Amino acid sequence: MDEKDLKIIEILMRNARTPKVRIAKELGVTETAVRKRIAKLEKERIILSYKAVVNYKSAGLISSLTGVDVDAEKLWIVVNKLKEMDEVKSMWLTTGDHMIMLEVVVKSVDKLSEVHERIARIDGVKRVCPAVILEVLK
Repeated sequence: MDEKDLKIIEILMRNARTPKVRIAKELGVTETAVRKRIAKLEKERIILSYKAVVNYKSAGLISSLTGVDVDAEKLWIVVNKLKEMDEVKSMWLTTGDHMIMLEVVVKSVDKLSEVHERIARIDGVKRVCPAVILEVLK
């Protein structure tokens, strides 16, 4: 990965819908070169996906950042179970207060409680610590 790849990543992180022609112009390369670089970054799993930043409140949705603590020996079993849950939109392994952090998005407070209860019942989960998102600022 070189400086051009890093610049592509930076541009896509700001706005994943940036036209490849605009990226090419900014980098001083052809659109074909940008397409090939992006395809390589995707193939190498450096770029994992493209997502919209949503104002959940305006969309009538409820979301939380949820910390999950697990038995270390069951970490990957828990991760794979969480990956299967449609309500889990993003997931990170972290240091600090929790081993796993999740972004959970649902249609109601009742559904959010139900999802957190389902997570708590996964074999290996020791603790679930949700923080409801009140407002998306960036």
